[in-house]
Amino acid sequence: MTIRTRFAPSPTGYLHVGGARTALFSWLYARKHGGTFVLRIEDTDLERSTAESVNAILEGMTWLGLEYDEGPFYQTHRFDRYKALIQQLVDEGKAYHCYCSKEELDDMREAQMALKENPRYDGRCRHRAEPREGVSPVVRFRNPDEGAVVIDDQVKGQIVVRNAELDDLIIARSDGSPTYNFTVVVDDLDMRITHVMRGDDHVNNTPRQINILKALGAELPKYGHVPMILGADGARLSKRHGAVSVMQYRDDGFLPEAVLNYLVRLGWSHGDQEIFSIDEMIEYFDVGDINHSASTFNPDKLLWLNHHYLMHGDPVHVAHHLRWHLGRIGIDPTEGPDPVEVVKAQRERNKTLVEMAEASAFFYRDVHQYDEKAAKKHLTPEAVDGLSMLRDTLGALRPWVRESIHDLIAATAEALEVKMGGIAQPLRVAVSGTSVSPPIDLTLEILGQEKTLARIDQALNWIGKKT
Repeated sequence: MTIRTRFAPSPTGYLHVGGARTALFSWLYARKHGGTFVLRIEDTDLERSTAESVNAILEGMTWLGLEYDEGPFYQTHRFDRYKALIQQLVDEGKAYHCYCSKEELDDMREAQMALKENPRYDGRCRHRAEPREGVSPVVRFRNPDEGAVVIDDQVKGQIVVRNAELDDLIIARSDGSPTYNFTVVVDDLDMRITHVMRGDDHVNNTPRQINILKALGAELPKYGHVPMILGADGARLSKRHGAVSVMQYRDDGFLPEAVLNYLVRLGWSHGDQEIFSIDEMIEYFDVGDINHSASTFNPDKLLWLNHHYLMHGDPVHVAHHLRWHLGRIGIDPTEGPDPVEVVKAQRERNKTLVEMAEASAFFYRDVHQYDEKAAKKHLTPEAVDGLSMLRDTLGALRPWVRESIHDLIAATAEALEVKMGGIAQPLRVAVSGTSVSPPIDLTLEILGQEKTLARIDQALNWIGKKT
């Protein structure tokens, strides 16, 4: 059997963290077993589905690197297929037209609740022979009365639901449009899905969907229902807990591999290992190792992982993402030093790419304003001799390499009989605008000789105007 998994989001918003984790688990399972990963867009909710949301989902999948082998398929392109199978079930007596009005259904529920029964459709239209004048009926699936649905859930274990607890589900609305539970069944059937991994908020839908699959003569997929993700307060993860959109994490400066690593550990484990490459995720992933209980989202842990990947990731890869963030703050990364070198210099002290881009802006932009506190402390008349001497000696320096720059700064400090910091800090503020940068010799090497000299001149001029 060829393993076929699917991710089937509804395009009513962004790709959220919970959906991304479900997609990741389904993707890993397919990759581990040499199977096929299908992307399906469940867009039958015409009022809420938007093209913007579809794009957001596709963008999120691409950014995370979760390539799909087939799709994206759109349910709105398959209405003829749903209609044909609904009619087939009606013709076979496995579904029927229901003419009950909203008032009748409300009365039915009230009577059942008065008797302390669970409100459910009582099947009164099952044997209706004649249509009701002027009423557009819905179509209900005729659920079996006897027996039980047994789900051997890959995550939760065996789940048994008696058919007597299930009522006759609406599979087509009065306008003829199919409902969610029916379209999902038909899609899983037609797309030959062998394993369905989804959030455990779908557990109640599964026995209904299994009965429809059986009525259509389909081979049942295996199900795995993944527990939900909670915020630190124990409530289901939502916007109020912070960034829950995958692309918000991109915007906030996280690397996709850090987000994937965090998501795979959010409810799954392999011993005590915390850091996983993509290849390791694929090798070690097992549905049976998914936790049975809900997981709590910890932003600090994600930040720690992101810093790890900034520190130890391929600088060329990190620089690819840094370029995007530099562009967001109006910097053209081609007009300045190689971002790969900037990454190497900055990755120890920055936890996000947003921080790295902002801290690295001085490499690409002229310094128009000094940090007030840093300038007051370091750009003083006492700094003029050191900066002037550096201006002359750095101007003559060949080649412009870190080691030579370091030796020259050290020699200047020795000649003026001051500590290294007494020379390095005024120089750092002069070239970067702040008192924080990578090591000063590395900072100057990346900045380049021409910009370094121009900024020293600017700092000396600024000090002169202040005195």
